[in-house]
Amino acid sequence: MNRRAVLAEALGSLLLFATVIGSGIMAERIAGGNIAIALLGNTLATGAILFVLVTMLGPVSGAHMNPAVTLVLCMRGRIRVDAALAYVAAQLVGGIMGVWLAHLMFDVPLLQLSTKLRGGGGQWAGEAVATFGLVLTIIGTMRMRPESVPTSVALYIVAAYWFTSSTSFANPAITIARSLSDSFAGIAPSCVPAFVAAQMGGAITAHIFSGLVFPAGPQNAALVDGDDRDGVAAGLAGARLPTPGPSLGGRGERSGVIWPGV
Repeated sequence: MNRRAVLAEALGSLLLFATVIGSGIMAERIAGGNIAIALLGNTLATGAILFVLVTMLGPVSGAHMNPAVTLVLCMRGRIRVDAALAYVAAQLVGGIMGVWLAHLMFDVPLLQLSTKLRGGGGQWAGEAVATFGLVLTIIGTMRMRPESVPTSVALYIVAAYWFTSSTSFANPAITIARSLSDSFAGIAPSCVPAFVAAQMGGAITAHIFSGLVFPAGPQNAALVDGDDRDGVAAGLAGARLPTPGPSLGGRGERSGVIWPGV
């Protein structure tokens, strides 16, 4: 198991989730009761940190920070099951620590449970759509413009905050972690299972649909046929970096991009 990649997933989730919760608390405090302004502040901070984290940690772990993304890449044979489980555990632990870090910074009780109810068919549909779009954005951008993944992911989430009824959680780990914060970005624990189910459904649908929109080319086919499945942590924009082969099921060093052949 490649500890560096797993640590990168934990660190990325910690910083991402701390940003989501922290910017939500800050925005609510200074927005003067204007929910639209608070949501805008929360949105911009989240989009900005996503761009930074995917750029910085992509070459190390692939910068999933999201169990739905990890699941889809595992289904596509790009990451081994044992590595995927380690990634998800790191995302959850790092994410919860990020929530607590935000609480610490803003002098609120460390241990909380959210009382914010988010439910109903509209919000569940919003989560399915948000996650479908996120996973399709990742797969499609990696096929067509791999160097643009950080920008595409960040811009998609900024947009999805506003065009989905649920404000685009699109991430089972962050959904669970946000249930531990009774703040602007929180979600009541009772609402978590339905959100997670909708997210996983959206992710799996994107996995299926992507094959219709983005057929594999010769290079991608060669990667799969050769069982060269270590590409999750390869460098962004063609950077030549060693891949964490043992943790991802690979066998060596190869240049490439995050998730080649997805």
